[in-house]
Amino acid sequence: MTAQAVSQERIITLADAIREGLIESFARDDRTFMFAQGVDDPASMWGTIKGIAKRFGEDRIIEMPVAENGAVGIAVGAALNGQRPVIGFHRVEFALLALEQIVNNAAKSHYISNGQHKVPLVIRMVIGRGWGQGPEHSQSLEPIFSYFPGLKVVMPAFAADAKGMLISAIEDDNPVIFIEHRFLHYATGHVPEGYYKNPLDGPRVVREGKDVTIVATAHAVLEAIRAADVLRDIGCSVEVIDMRVLRPLNMATIQASVKKSGHLITVDTGFVMYGIGAEVVAAVVGQNFSALKAAPVRLGLPDHPTPSSRGLVVGVYPDSLRITREVGKMLGIGDDKMQLALASLEEQRKNLPIDAPDPFFKGPF
Repeated sequence: MTAQAVSQERIITLADAIREGLIESFARDDRTFMFAQGVDDPASMWGTIKGIAKRFGEDRIIEMPVAENGAVGIAVGAALNGQRPVIGFHRVEFALLALEQIVNNAAKSHYISNGQHKVPLVIRMVIGRGWGQGPEHSQSLEPIFSYFPGLKVVMPAFAADAKGMLISAIEDDNPVIFIEHRFLHYATGHVPEGYYKNPLDGPRVVREGKDVTIVATAHAVLEAIRAADVLRDIGCSVEVIDMRVLRPLNMATIQASVKKSGHLITVDTGFVMYGIGAEVVAAVVGQNFSALKAAPVRLGLPDHPTPSSRGLVVGVYPDSLRITREVGKMLGIGDDKMQLALASLEEQRKNLPIDAPDPFFKGPF
């Protein structure tokens, strides 16, 4: 890519990319509307719905009451009748109040009607930690929704994917759970202008390598990339795969990478036990056991509620330092080289508080 081409790239935040995706979908199809809480709030759901009500009218983006199960039920009914609703939950935990509608109605209607009914519904959920959000408002519960047949579960890590995959999700005839990590709303990237769609087709290689495969989700992808970059400087070639779509689970890219590297590390934003990484490791071991040169490693949250205290948060979340150490142990990298890699990572984050692992995070919400 030339310097001129780089200078012409349009760099925006992931939150702005989601907003643009909503605007493109609203403009192209007047059947699209949205329920959200805080439509008139200055924060505008991290800026993702800012100005949309003024542009398209309050009958297209509607203030949702604090009655999540009822709101999702109304949206399911609207979808069954040909509309394309979008729902926005500020926290994934709020969706737990609507599980009955999501699991028993949205996910099953197409199947139990023998394909006669469609439910083109998108439910946006925000996962992940923030400053002091604590065990009830900082969870990553994506495995819950990935468990149910009939739901598609999308989890973009990059701004361009967030816009293109949201448009695809809104135009899909199936219910789609669209999961956003709160740290990533502030992350920036190149996003094309106008209307475009990114397919909901699963994992994508974001760093090429041959020595070890790292499969990660959402914000953990950025941590894996940081680890891969410093490991490259000491001669270790790491392939990083962004999961992007959790259901349907397309393992082809991951299986091909493991066949090449012989080593696998998964990094979840959620719990290790019963996590997305567990499903990935099971699929790799079941189909490509002979390709593995070492036992796979799963990283993620420990088996207890997520803390809010800065003192308790130390070591809870898998970061680039921990990923780098695990790669070093797996490949037997010498202590001298490892110290160089770890020192580089520590230098990158030396001025950051423990609960803000990225310079771009503005917090607390």
